[in-house]
Amino acid sequence: MSGAALAVVVVVVFFLALYLLQRYGDLRKQQRMVLFGTLLSWFLCFLIIFILPLDVSTTIYKQCVLDNSNHPTPVTQARRTHQTAASPSLYPSVSVPKVCEEPWSYIPDGVLPVFWRVVYWTSQFLTWLLLPFMQSYARSGAFSRVGKIKTALIENAIYYGTYLLIFISLLIYVAAHPQWKLTWTDLQTICITAANTWGLFLLVLLLGYGLVEIPRSYWLSSSHGYLLAKTYFKAAKMATEKAAAEENLADVMEEVAAVHKSVRYNHSLRKCVDTILTKCPTEYQEEMGRNGESSCEEQNVLPTKRGLVKLHKKVISAVQRHGQTQVQWSILLDQAFHLEDVAKSQSSPVRHFVHSFPSAHHHGWICRFIYTPTVEWFWECVFRQGSYRLLAVLLGLLSAAVVWSECTFFSTHPVLSLFAVFIQMAEKQYNYICIEMACFISILFLCVCVYSTVFRIRVFNYYHLVPHHQTDAYSLQFSSMLFCRLTPPLCLNFLGLIHMDSAISHQDRIQTSYTSIMGSMHLLSFISDGFYIYYPMLVLLLCFATFYNLGSRCLNLLGFHQYITDDDLTSDLVDEGRELIRRERRKRQKAEDGENRRWAWRERYGIHGTAGRSRADYTELKDDSPVTEIKKSVITFTRRDGETDEQQTGLLQDNSSDEGSPNRRSTGGRYLSLSPSSTGIFEDV
Repeated sequence: MSGAALAVVVVVVFFLALYLLQRYGDLRKQQRMVLFGTLLSWFLCFLIIFILPLDVSTTIYKQCVLDNSNHPTPVTQARRTHQTAASPSLYPSVSVPKVCEEPWSYIPDGVLPVFWRVVYWTSQFLTWLLLPFMQSYARSGAFSRVGKIKTALIENAIYYGTYLLIFISLLIYVAAHPQWKLTWTDLQTICITAANTWGLFLLVLLLGYGLVEIPRSYWLSSSHGYLLAKTYFKAAKMATEKAAAEENLADVMEEVAAVHKSVRYNHSLRKCVDTILTKCPTEYQEEMGRNGESSCEEQNVLPTKRGLVKLHKKVISAVQRHGQTQVQWSILLDQAFHLEDVAKSQSSPVRHFVHSFPSAHHHGWICRFIYTPTVEWFWECVFRQGSYRLLAVLLGLLSAAVVWSECTFFSTHPVLSLFAVFIQMAEKQYNYICIEMACFISILFLCVCVYSTVFRIRVFNYYHLVPHHQTDAYSLQFSSMLFCRLTPPLCLNFLGLIHMDSAISHQDRIQTSYTSIMGSMHLLSFISDGFYIYYPMLVLLLCFATFYNLGSRCLNLLGFHQYITDDDLTSDLVDEGRELIRRERRKRQKAEDGENRRWAWRERYGIHGTAGRSRADYTELKDDSPVTEIKKSVITFTRRDGETDEQQTGLLQDNSSDEGSPNRRSTGGRYLSLSPSSTGIFEDV
């Protein structure tokens, strides 16, 4: 193929990373530097996952060629007798080398080492230097680029000062040791080993949770009753988070309103106040504009520049958190309504799936011709449970194979690692396609277990990947950092599982090009012979802890409520969530009925009837619409501690007319973007 497979994989991976970025980020409104850094990080990490199987098959082919050149295989006696029956003198007794089949994805010599060096060092530069700087820049509340850069440099200097101090101390110790001569290659090896050790330490902790939780989640998700109860539980928690976010936003807007009144338009700090106002929701900006025009009182206390910087940072955080909770609440409502519709369809004698709110669903050609209501009924009520349980069993077997191999991969005689056994069996048959598919599926499963764990726990609800273009810039950069830090040690650990890493297996084999860039770890033998071998065994203990929900129970005791079926608090939250969903269903049904009546009115009187009544109907629509309720209930700058649940949930109605306000949904179910449009670097925050 002469490298054609490598080129095809590079193109496919690029479009895969671009699709995921388009799903979670906003390509039109988020800042270009944030999108570029995230796309490049995801692209490089996915390249490692997709190209490593090709590296393994190419290395196996090179090993076969080397073995044949050193130990040629003699022709058997039977074959020589058959060949020399007519003329024995024409076929003398010679040794014929065994034929090695070249893999379809063979990559020429010299390509992969350069490729891996570029990919690895670029990803490490992103994760350790550029992305942390971009995060601090994006989170900074300064009003100028110079101020943002200064804040980012100070924060990163404090964070990396400890690492630099330890690194310099180690360099002095190595340089002062008379037996050690540190070269540039050895220095690179020490840096790579330190980064991989840090990544492996976190990798095993996350892997122990994901290996158990992912198969179990699919098994439990096969039951609609379990899913519905857990959705009610999430609704109760999300309602609390949403109320806290709304209260926090109201408090911050009070401070902004006070500053807006105190700083006049001819003051030197007025430009900073205007910058803060642009980050506020549209309805708050309009209200503050009206209050500023009608208010004539003079404020004696003027804010300082440092105080405005802190307030700017608080506004950015409050608006983002409020927006995310609103969008997550809307998504959770759709899930709850769908699960309740499934429960009704299961008890219905008609094999036809009926949605409670048909207008909230897209009616594309797939729904009209392929995924029809009848097909949807059979999937949701008949086939879904069996399919999910079968998938859970397969994932459970794969998890068991990973745990067994992590505990036994150091044994080469006999070979106990299941992944190594399978790869060696396929190697004897020269089945390169099976080798590459097995490597790719295994690495992909490990990545899913690790990364889904990170975003399942959501790091105390601060970092969270939200679909429908709702992920903020800080979470995108955080995911990029984790991908770059965890993917290289994960792939190195997989090479150890299949006995392709000579530093761990101590076999006399050709190393993969990926392993060769890691360097020889003879200077740090206590890591290669100790930590890299025995620390992964800890995954067995973590799997047992996850199976018995020890982590969830500990978090529950600390106040972070987790869904535990045999807990009284969980039952109370489920009942509370059921009542919240019932209330939201009544509100949405009322809005749906009003829209249906207006549509029937227009259909009944036709174009001529509606032409004369359009303005009156529109006025009536605005008076009763959820948008009007939002305008009436959201604009206050005094604390309303006695606000009822009905007033709070009024913020959740669809608002398709305010393009600039965050966290609104159009009536068609299409989510609008969280991030406002930007013109400068990182202005999306």
